Amino acid sequence: MITGELKSQIDQIWNTFWTGGISNTITIVEQLTYLIFIKDLDETETRNERMAKRLDKTFKPIFGDNQQDFRWKNLKEMDVNERHAIFGNTVDGIFPFIRSLGKEKSLFSTYMKGATFGISKPAVLDQVMEKLERIDMTNQDTKGDIYEYLLSKLEGGGTAGQFRTPRHIIKLMVELMKPTLEDSICDPSAGTAGFLVSAKEYIDKHYDVTELDKRNEHINKTMFNGTEFDATMLRIACMNLYLHGVEEPNIVDVDAVSKDNEVSNAYTLVLANPPFKGTIDKESIAPGLKNVTNTTKTELLFLALMLRQLKTGGRAAVIVPDGVLFGSGKAHKSIREEIIANHKLEAVISMPSGVFKPYAGVSTAIIIFTKTGSGGTDNVWFYDMLADGKSLDDKRNVLVDEELFDAFSYGEGLKLEELAEAHDKFNLPDILARYPNRNSEVERSRNRTEQSFTVPFKELKENDWDLSINRYKEIVYEQVEYDAPSEILDRIRKISNDRNELMSQLSKIN
Repeated sequence: MITGELKSQIDQIWNTFWTGGISNTITIVEQLTYLIFIKDLDETETRNERMAKRLDKTFKPIFGDNQQDFRWKNLKEMDVNERHAIFGNTVDGIFPFIRSLGKEKSLFSTYMKGATFGISKPAVLDQVMEKLERIDMTNQDTKGDIYEYLLSKLEGGGTAGQFRTPRHIIKLMVELMKPTLEDSICDPSAGTAGFLVSAKEYIDKHYDVTELDKRNEHINKTMFNGTEFDATMLRIACMNLYLHGVEEPNIVDVDAVSKDNEVSNAYTLVLANPPFKGTIDKESIAPGLKNVTNTTKTELLFLALMLRQLKTGGRAAVIVPDGVLFGSGKAHKSIREEIIANHKLEAVISMPSGVFKPYAGVSTAIIIFTKTGSGGTDNVWFYDMLADGKSLDDKRNVLVDEELFDAFSYGEGLKLEELAEAHDKFNLPDILARYPNRNSEVERSRNRTEQSFTVPFKELKENDWDLSINRYKEIVYEQVEYDAPSEILDRIRKISNDRNELMSQLSKIN
């Protein structure tokens, strides 16, 4: 969540656009995104140059010899009018350069064709760049927070449930699924590609350069996939993945649950946070999805879509609103039965309602399942996440040591006692530690009064496939002992006598 100084800095940039005559919200969001992308390109180039020098290796530069003027570090030193001319040059300026970054006829180059410069006044560009320069965006979270805040300004933003997933929740899901170089990963509601970027970061962290080079073609073209029908989001997603080393991300411009999306049996891993609410016209829904759950609710149709798009043996980690877990409607029950009875439901991780604040207070859960087509659910692991490391109010302040919070997903240099001490405020390390052992005797023998426990298939079936953790969790009530009524009455009489005596003394004073 963007707060304090960063929020103030973005508001100042926003006001610069407004006072400069640019009031269209979408235009401001797009132009800021392009400038952030250009700044990121230069930072990426600088990192590559340093690494190449340190390792004495060559690398493929982003900027050619005749494109050095396009680097942020050089642009910011230019005369105001000279810089504006480079941005506005429609033949060999910065924007033609951006559009040429992707391979010819790639989806990246297709979506970036719509990228045009929209800041007509040199002074406005100068002020915006000056203010952007003051923002430290080396942390990926900062860029994510900026995108979240910018998107919240879009008219109607969030009305269909499109809220940015907190980065630490994304990291948790990626760590639980442990993507490999063999995976083909998809997010059918890609947005700004946060899940795909996090999966790429995980891959980069867990494989050496030699292994990555061997699968370079797969990484660049077929490993990272998604669908998104918002033009602005498409460009942001493509730029985001490009900056993380995916040259030709396969982000398709299509309404994921419509007839136009015909992809099936294509992916081995789905990571997603589909829209929490919203409907689609019945006539537009892909027929195969209606066979699984006859509804117009997008949160249910997306689950049916994931089952269709996964290969047999493919896995999914998906955020769903609580209503999906216990809804009593026929459509809700049918999608739950499909996942539990016909495939393999692995886990349900209940999350506190404050995770998506301040934009939404809805309770959610992460469900993890494997496509089998032949059942396989035996015991489902439930975890009651009570604390995600941040305050559950609108401020969403980090409650634990920043280093612990940032490094939990990789367990870098963290001591067990540190994790134990932080547990009451930060359950994510505990989830990562327990999930791989969810089928162990230790986990299966845990009481239902504890944060994690298992529920057998038979019990789920008997409860109409209900997946609400509150259906199965047992609550222990502490016995409170009260004093005998006679003792309480004696205390009341004494207080009353003391009061009467004080009143008598006050009367004598008068």
